[in-house]
Amino acid sequence: MTVSEDNKLLLGIDLGTSRTAVQSNRGYKNIIRSVVGYPKDIIGIKMLGKTQVFGEEAMKRRSALTIYHPLQDGVVSETGGGDFNAAAELIRHVVELATEGTSGDPCGIIGVPARASIVNKELLLDIARGIMSSVMVVSEPFMVAYSMNMLSNAIVIDIGGGTIDICGMKGTVPSIDDQVTFLKGGDYIDDRLQTAISQQYPETQITTNLSRMIKESYGFVGPTEKPVQVTLRAEGRPNVYDVTEEVRNVCESIVPEIVEHLAAIFRAYDPEDQPEVLQNIILAGGGSRISGLDQMLIDHLSEYGKANVVCVDDPDFAGSNGALKMAQEVAPEYWDQVGFVGSR
Repeated sequence: MTVSEDNKLLLGIDLGTSRTAVQSNRGYKNIIRSVVGYPKDIIGIKMLGKTQVFGEEAMKRRSALTIYHPLQDGVVSETGGGDFNAAAELIRHVVELATEGTSGDPCGIIGVPARASIVNKELLLDIARGIMSSVMVVSEPFMVAYSMNMLSNAIVIDIGGGTIDICGMKGTVPSIDDQVTFLKGGDYIDDRLQTAISQQYPETQITTNLSRMIKESYGFVGPTEKPVQVTLRAEGRPNVYDVTEEVRNVCESIVPEIVEHLAAIFRAYDPEDQPEVLQNIILAGGGSRISGLDQMLIDHLSEYGKANVVCVDDPDFAGSNGALKMAQEVAPEYWDQVGFVGSR
């Protein structure tokens, strides 16, 4: 009997620094900003009518809130404190949204960065096992590969908010040597873009949130057919600024390290498998939307042969889709053969 035949309530969760995506086998599908806000005082509680706010609502109300981004670098803080508590509240919130109006204890699979520490996975399990009856923690790029049925002779490059994960698929659960994580994801680009624009146009009022919006709207590498012109404020007055070179330079800044780790993982495959691997390189995560990145990686890999780099169809939900698919196809009693497992 498959898990789905048992009519269990199953969840696939992609727990990200910037956004958290959730899907269920009952048709629920949602994505929210990985942000938790707490009112600063009694006036804030009275205005909001609640003691905690999540996602976009928290960002809109941030002047009245103490804001936490609890999944720094894509993982739960190992030092405890406010971020740990906010992470627990965020996970509880997304599970409650997904299970509202349904029956049965939820079982879920949660994705984390490829090289998240054992301590961090255990922390996440401690939180999640109090919310779901059974839970498994697996690497995010593995979930992407599972969603695409690309479990052998393929490499996944998952560019998230906090980290970039690169994972080689060899027909089994990836080992630690098949995966690498480094901290140059979307947040890194946002911070560098804010700095670059501030240096080029010191009079502008540029925030990290505005930088993120510019990146998400215009991010590109390589040549471009038209300049990137955005409206920013200087001393409160709107002006149009050309930020083409700033956007190009910061987006291209992540490429050398991606290529370095990608080439190392590629060379670790058996020589007879390498031509096939070159044809199965997958770009996932929000960073896969950076225009021209797929072609730039193909160009950098040309010394190894003709490569093929494809972007996932739905960067927001590719990971959670893979987690849900795995939850439906692999019964919980076998989860301990795939990832870290916990239960009530």
